[in-house]
Amino acid sequence: MAHRVVIDPITRIEGHMKIEASVEGGKVVDAKSSGTLFRGFEIILQGREPRDAQRITQRVCGVCPTVHATASTLNLDSAFGIADKIPDNGRILRNLVLGSNYLQSHILHFYHLAALDFVDVASVKDYSGKDPQLTSVKDFIQRGVLEPFMPRYEGDYRFDKETNQILVKHYLEAFEIRRLAHEMLSIFGGKMPHNATIVPGGITEHPTVDKITGFLWRLNKIRTFIDNIYLPDVMAVAKEYSDYFTIGAGCGNFLCYGAFDLESKNPDYASRKRLFPQGVVFGLKELKPLEPDKITESVKHSWYDGNDGVYPLNGETVPNHEKSEGYSWIKSPRYDGKVCEVGPLARWVVGYFSGVKEIKSAVDNCISELGISIDKLNSVLGRHAARALDAKLVADKMAEWILELKPGEPVCADYEVPEEAEGMGLVDGPRGALGHWIRIKNRVIEKYQLVVPTTWNGSPRDENGNPGPVEQALLDTQVKDVDNPFELVRIVRSFDPCLACSVHVVNLGNSKKGIYRIA
Repeated sequence: MAHRVVIDPITRIEGHMKIEASVEGGKVVDAKSSGTLFRGFEIILQGREPRDAQRITQRVCGVCPTVHATASTLNLDSAFGIADKIPDNGRILRNLVLGSNYLQSHILHFYHLAALDFVDVASVKDYSGKDPQLTSVKDFIQRGVLEPFMPRYEGDYRFDKETNQILVKHYLEAFEIRRLAHEMLSIFGGKMPHNATIVPGGITEHPTVDKITGFLWRLNKIRTFIDNIYLPDVMAVAKEYSDYFTIGAGCGNFLCYGAFDLESKNPDYASRKRLFPQGVVFGLKELKPLEPDKITESVKHSWYDGNDGVYPLNGETVPNHEKSEGYSWIKSPRYDGKVCEVGPLARWVVGYFSGVKEIKSAVDNCISELGISIDKLNSVLGRHAARALDAKLVADKMAEWILELKPGEPVCADYEVPEEAEGMGLVDGPRGALGHWIRIKNRVIEKYQLVVPTTWNGSPRDENGNPGPVEQALLDTQVKDVDNPFELVRIVRSFDPCLACSVHVVNLGNSKKGIYRIA
């Protein structure tokens, strides 16, 4: 008889996510991933001035607003007919703003969301050193004040006490590094979260020697942290928990929209030259070029009415919480009808099979040090390793890009808002492939659709019964104790879910809770 395990909500992620797993004979035989809130940003945007989009869509999430600003602005560039007219300064500054958020997001995920699955914070209660940070944590634990570290599933913590204490110290140091990344973003983005400077045509902030200098010294501090702490910590976890290279394998298909434009004269986002190339890899074997018209969404098991297998711009957002077959507010994106994983691992798999020299060299060095084959990257620890490599490459490239800025030269192209137009913006964010689509009529938004990374990864079954990537990663997992299913949360968190993005709050009772004015 199967035992039903329900984890609701999954903690240490962004947003509200529920996981159900049927465990039989100690193994997961069925799994469901559910987004449990509806928000309706696509509906909010209807009838608004098109240039409101890059401001409003950033409010989808406070952790990853920058990639929404980027995708939305690429979307408007496309609709306004200026995607090939962005000045080099504008292109580079957009990359630096997005890269700053990449670094903050990756460090946040490993240290403050996922590392506590492997690091025993409670070991600090026996700390006998003089470090004020660890002494403070020790005092809290001894007084029984354990939040935010507790409650937790009691996993199989394997590091010795001294290593645990070092890793807790790095957990605390990572807050300072994240602050530096936010400051760095604010130099050219104006503020964080929800930057104010990325606009159609480029960016509104102009580079100066002082701003370049302030950005670079912060970046170099972050690079030192990545090289000397983040990467070694990920490798330490990977070696101590090497069995997690055989746990959490997903669908085996990987999709990347590409990220960080290296040119702005090619208006085609599917083929424009980018640091991370566009493409799809099926079965860790076959690389295919990205064809955006093969992107569809289904709602068979989502709480929406509508048709299945629909191109996003032709889709609708019609909520129906009474739908009998639905179990999630997340739709089911598919590429050419196939389930695809997105995120850092997908970026690195596509880059590897595309033959990008820096990516291939880094992956080969990583798997050589870990003593694994490349197929083992399709796993819990493969996702963590790819995210750390992602941070390293982006940070190093940012140090080059910042020196390519030319103070005094243009940062933005001129444009006019068209009477009617359609647009599409595709870019990879920290969590993976993000797409925005727009239709403009009478100079206002007639339709706007978002398909975000966790919509791909956290999707429910489609009309053909195919489980989404997270659901597939949970299947066949051995669960030692159904009352303490730490294996399952480790798998889910390896995807770095952002449910705030994917569920695009509604009160089904129709009573008024408050009125909010968006300026």
